[in-house]
Amino acid sequence: MDVRATTAGETAFFHANGWVRLARLVDQDTVTDLRDRALARLGERPRSRATLVDRAFGQSRDIAQEDERFAELTRRLAPNAVRLLSGVSAVRMQVTNLLVKDGGGADGHGATPFHQDFPWMPMDRSAMLTVWLALADVPADMGALRFYSGSHRHGLLGRSFTTTGDDQLTQHPWLKELELSPPLDLAAGDATVHHALTVHGAPANRHRSPRLSFTVTYFDADTLYTGMPYGQTDGLGLAVNKPFDHPRFPCLGR
Repeated sequence: MDVRATTAGETAFFHANGWVRLARLVDQDTVTDLRDRALARLGERPRSRATLVDRAFGQSRDIAQEDERFAELTRRLAPNAVRLLSGVSAVRMQVTNLLVKDGGGADGHGATPFHQDFPWMPMDRSAMLTVWLALADVPADMGALRFYSGSHRHGLLGRSFTTTGDDQLTQHPWLKELELSPPLDLAAGDATVHHALTVHGAPANRHRSPRLSFTVTYFDADTLYTGMPYGQTDGLGLAVNKPFDHPRFPCLGR
């Protein structure tokens, strides 16, 4: 498995904009294998449109806990997360996910509303990012992510993606004054990375074939648990104001 290191220029771009595109991040043989594994896993998922998230994309969480190839990829990507996050010596893995955005018009998924990832998290600091890896070619009109550049510098903007029409742009119209990233055509093995405070969303998939990606989220290993209710952490016995020392959040990238 070949995962390249981020460059100094890519790191500087991420710090300035809160997102970055990483071309040819993972080698093609690995991506082909991961795509086959992902399709087999996603073929077993129940299809739901019950929530706003379900209507925007389908998901299969914690793939790295069940598939060693995805677990290896998660370990290999971690040093890049350390390089991209300022002042971080190591990271923990928060979650891995397979995401699919079906095409096909009315029968497919809709747009992903613009939002921040961090407002839901039970962490005491926002040093967190998500790697979004294309497992197949993702033309821009298939629903590749778009980002409001520099939005991560405006701090916590509140929860959105909770009711229809309630996204960051309706809550904060001034965001439209920021530069919106251009439509991105991603090849299989390309990735985007975004900070957990970066406002991002995605258009609907205008193709008949599904948009397929793998995501992994990392956070500063020194982060403390706040105790805020959150489905992933409830019941794990984590201690408030202590690090996330639990097998679900392995420390990586030192």
